[in-house]
Amino acid sequence: MEVTNRYITIKTSIDGAPKESDFEIKVAVLPLKVEPGTNTIIVKNLYVSIDPYQVNRIKSFSSSQTAINFTAGVTPGTAFDAYGVGKVVVSGNPEFEEGDLVVGFITWGDYTVVEPGVMLRKCDSMGLPLSYQVGILGFSGLTAYVGLFDICKPKKGEKMFVSAASGSVGNLVGQYAKLFGCYVVGSTGSNKKVALLKEKLGFDDAFNYKEETDLKATLKRYFPDGIDIYFDNVGAKMQEAEVANMKTFGRVVVCSLISEYTDAGKRAAMDMLDVVYKRIKIQGFLTPDHMSMYQDFLQKTYDHLHAGEIQVLEDISSRVENIPSAFIGLFRGDNIGKKIVQIAEE
Repeated sequence: MEVTNRYITIKTSIDGAPKESDFEIKVAVLPLKVEPGTNTIIVKNLYVSIDPYQVNRIKSFSSSQTAINFTAGVTPGTAFDAYGVGKVVVSGNPEFEEGDLVVGFITWGDYTVVEPGVMLRKCDSMGLPLSYQVGILGFSGLTAYVGLFDICKPKKGEKMFVSAASGSVGNLVGQYAKLFGCYVVGSTGSNKKVALLKEKLGFDDAFNYKEETDLKATLKRYFPDGIDIYFDNVGAKMQEAEVANMKTFGRVVVCSLISEYTDAGKRAAMDMLDVVYKRIKIQGFLTPDHMSMYQDFLQKTYDHLHAGEIQVLEDISSRVENIPSAFIGLFRGDNIGKKIVQIAEE
């Protein structure tokens, strides 16, 4: 038996803002069989994650491409790998059976041939929507949890600012921080998103950065006594403004730089005297370095979900052919919460 497998590729390396015309759908015939003893499995993809960091993988060069395997460059004409959920349709691996639900690194396509060594495990939905495995219970949730509790190390009552606060990571950082006992303000790109942060997610305050002409003055207005913790998802001018408003011994965790990914001219030029004399700690991190926290994260997040203490924000599109537009939309701020594409029904 064989199936038609559609998958997304890039035509060539992309060093600016990606466009739909930079991508193409390739079609291949995939025999549904594996050689005995290879431990290979074939997965029907159900949900795939759409993440901003992937834009660095499609550049002709980015320093991120040599950091870890997950961020390696994508060769034009080949399939993207991305975090997602699927169902095993053929297995040559004794650890997996046909029909098993799995979560890990699959492709932006209909099917994935998973070779030994790829991060993949059986998936127990625990009675929750399967899409949660891609977002809140996947790398987005773990990134928020690790960045807040292992890097920021908050104290109850501290004042925290989160940029891109309605995004896949930012919204969860704010909710975890509020549950912990911090005062949280978020920035986002529309008044609708501002209302969502305050009314649905419980942020203490929020603002639309597109309506602000002086970000330093804006942050001074929301934090007259200064910021203890800044969770940075955007870089650029916002990073400059928050450093100017940090308290002495403030902490900045750099999770993402989405404003800079497609425009190198927007790189932040923070006042390093502030960093020195305020003794500000600035730290970047990569979530795979903190997998030892996964079980703790999973248990606490399950508990919060079952108690109704965390709201889940998902923005789900459908079908392989809509993956490029879903991806490009991230850089326009189209998404609210975790961007996911559903490839097929379970």
